[in-house]
Amino acid sequence: MSSPLFGHRLVAIVRGALPSDFPSILSALYEGGVRAVEVTLNSPDALSLLAAASSFWGDRLLLGAGTVMDAASVDAAVASGARFIISPHLDPLVVAATLSAGIISIPGAYTPTEIVTAHRLGAHIVKVFPASVGPSYLRDLRGPLPHIPLMPTGGVTLSNIKAFSQAGAVAFGVGSALVDTSGPIDFSALRARAAEFVEAVTL
Repeated sequence: MSSPLFGHRLVAIVRGALPSDFPSILSALYEGGVRAVEVTLNSPDALSLLAAASSFWGDRLLLGAGTVMDAASVDAAVASGARFIISPHLDPLVVAATLSAGIISIPGAYTPTEIVTAHRLGAHIVKVFPASVGPSYLRDLRGPLPHIPLMPTGGVTLSNIKAFSQAGAVAFGVGSALVDTSGPIDFSALRARAAEFVEAVTL
């Protein structure tokens, strides 16, 4: 299956948002040009928010679930409309459940051994997490592993996303550098920040 994330590239991670803010967050991201959003399952009311958003946005937004820790959570996320599954770790059962559901599998891995294992299990993209070590690590990985699509997450910012792209990333998971839920959200600023990230990965 060819991953639609190869087209969108930027995955906005929404973690810990107030349920009342969630619709406005998605609207601001969409207006800023973002077309793929990860809703982490350790957020309040994550599954019900995902279900409502999937119903409202349809094919306009590619919505998925993140921080998926087990196969049962895969099933619950898929039932709520998730079209991709992202984990911080590599669990063969999570990958298998995701592939069985016919949606995009993006497990987390860090070492070459983990990344190769994830790819052999059938992952469509491997999330390199955490990526805070910087683009040079991704570039080093791409040397012997050019055939494995990599998505750096955890440490991707406006100041380094182009360098990650030049290092060979096929997509980017961006969390608090884009959607900061630690305080009140300025939705106009979020829309503008989303547009900056989108521009950075499309130029």
